Amino acid sequence: MTIPDFARSFLTFRIDWHLKPSLTASHKPPFTVNNARIQIEARCKISDRISGKAQTFVLGAACKTEYVGVDRGMWTQPNADFCIILSTDSFFILKSWDRNNKGVPRYPASLGEQPERQSGLVRDTYERVSIDVRTCSAQQLESAQAIIQATLANEPLVGACRFCLHDRYDIEIDFPIKTMNANEREWIYQVDTGPILFPDMSADCPNWINSFHLAYVAFNRADWAEFILQAPTPLNESLSVNHYSRIMTMTTQNTVFQARYDQCE
Repeated sequence: MTIPDFARSFLTFRIDWHLKPSLTASHKPPFTVNNARIQIEARCKISDRISGKAQTFVLGAACKTEYVGVDRGMWTQPNADFCIILSTDSFFILKSWDRNNKGVPRYPASLGEQPERQSGLVRDTYERVSIDVRTCSAQQLESAQAIIQATLANEPLVGACRFCLHDRYDIEIDFPIKTMNANEREWIYQVDTGPILFPDMSADCPNWINSFHLAYVAFNRADWAEFILQAPTPLNESLSVNHYSRIMTMTTQNTVFQARYDQCE
């Protein structure tokens, strides 16, 4: 059995302004080429029972908007949180400023305002992208006692949540377990980790990449999970921010794996 080795898995996107000017930039770049290598935080595979086709998406670790290569003043102002989701042919960028609808222009200004959720085809925006998911052997932990013992021994753990959508789409979400609660007296564990990828439950179309939300997941049993999704969250009648505030609860198949780093690819 193998699982993703998230510590050694990366996505990379290459921007070359001489070959393909970026459609997502909010400033003029200091230099014309950049290869952005980002560690993979989570993976989501969606399989269509009718067509037999499957799509895989990966979530890159969050970073901040920046001027790359300058001597001083590296952070853009206003600054945004930046996350990218990639498949082999599509991208989805999530940007969050100090409030929604900030109105930050793209570069060049003729492209209009920078959207908070921007998707498109890789071929239209990047000179190239790569997704490198390394794997390693793993042992499935079958009981709460095994999970707790591995947790308290500081073994690396990976989680998987599976569920079906619309009786058609099989969803599988894989992620490193960064936070685990463990109780060796009553043998209770609880995963609390993220961010992960969570598809829109109302979506029923082939263009899944537009449907994703960032989420955290919690579970303490094999057949139930609770997700909290990032969503525009009102502060008052005229102001909202992106915050983890939308809760989804559902029947799932949850698995915890212990990674075997002596058997990695």
